Amino acid sequence: MPVHTEPLDREADVPEPARLIRDFLNTLERQIGDESLDTPAALRGWMAGRGLLDADARLDEHDLAAATAIREGLREVLRSHTPEPADAADQKAVAAERHAVIGAMNRALGDLPMRVEITVDTVRTLPTGDAPFARAISGILDAVRQTREAGGWSRLKICARHSCLWAFYDTSRNQTRRWCSMAGCGNHVKMKRAYARRTGRG
Repeated sequence: MPVHTEPLDREADVPEPARLIRDFLNTLERQIGDESLDTPAALRGWMAGRGLLDADARLDEHDLAAATAIREGLREVLRSHTPEPADAADQKAVAAERHAVIGAMNRALGDLPMRVEITVDTVRTLPTGDAPFARAISGILDAVRQTREAGGWSRLKICARHSCLWAFYDTSRNQTRRWCSMAGCGNHVKMKRAYARRTGRG
């Protein structure tokens, strides 16, 4: 059973485009290794359930690999919204890993038949042709665009507990939330740091 059994955000305060991005990232429950998108059929079901493609669309293993690469790339991008202090060696390792994961996402995106449309009001990424997976991903990219244009991009964050990395939407006034929940991950990390200070292991 997933650790996060229900949304930890106030859903009424989360704009629909941001909710789509958050829910896409949260198809992986890292704390227990629960992967919702484990087959092309599961991916199709998730995307169809959100109106991104038709329920009878055909997806394959290549689409599944691309979807997970895009998901994890977006997670790494959003991790920058909740930076953790680290020593120079750790920062270098984190930067290298982030570069690799975001690179894999961009390669997956580059393989998709999509085009950019610029109008007076906006810039959009649209699919070319009838490829259902490209159409679905263009819907997720459009959610990114809408969230950025609405000023909510920096509110999309990743839990700062490294074993969690659950996506959430920070509705706090000063946007300082760092954990998926203060009672869960926040309390765990604070207790761990307090123990380290007491024992001199910090």
